[in-house]
Amino acid sequence: MSGAVIIGAGPGIGQAVARRFAREGLPIGLIARSERTLRAAAEAVAPSGVPVVTSEADSTDQAGLNAALDQAVSAHGVPDVLVYNAAIIQPDAPGELPVRGHMEAWAVNVVGALNAAAHVAPAMAARGHGTILITGGMPEPEPRYVSLSLGKAGVRTLVTLLGQEYGPAGVHVASVTVAGPVAPGTDFDPDDIAEHYWRLHTQPRHRWTREALHAGSPR
Repeated sequence: MSGAVIIGAGPGIGQAVARRFAREGLPIGLIARSERTLRAAAEAVAPSGVPVVTSEADSTDQAGLNAALDQAVSAHGVPDVLVYNAAIIQPDAPGELPVRGHMEAWAVNVVGALNAAAHVAPAMAARGHGTILITGGMPEPEPRYVSLSLGKAGVRTLVTLLGQEYGPAGVHVASVTVAGPVAPGTDFDPDDIAEHYWRLHTQPRHRWTREALHAGSPR
């Protein structure tokens, strides 16, 4: 196993996904914007005893993100799974956010995922297998969250495009749509959500799906 790389390894889904894959014995690469976030994520994974590499990078800095991905590949090899979990989550009504704000949100929510996938997917395809998973949301557009609604619609389109490009070579591309606010002990517990990522990664090729919806867990 050459491991899992999580971009956006903060508290919540990022850490939960890292712990879930580490539990299966996969080496873990963690990428986040701050050393503090990376340290907390590495400590969360540590009980599994798997190798961990951490890299600071902003998802909108293409060169920096590529360098962080290259560091993970150098340490553990081309990843079995790449998870993109970075997002700007903010309320904004139609006309409320200036153009620059929309561009910044789009860069994090969509373009960062595109850049990361384009950097790693060719090596996955050459090898003949791999998984790329992107955290989605907003199953229905919400006028109080315009930039996020646009971004998550972009994620769905991006998953389709990447699947068309790399799927025939054995790369499974999918999103996990989270339909509510993430918080431990709720219907949107990050540990419950992380199970979707593992299930998508382990789906046999003839049963690949492009999206898993987490609408809440009965408790």
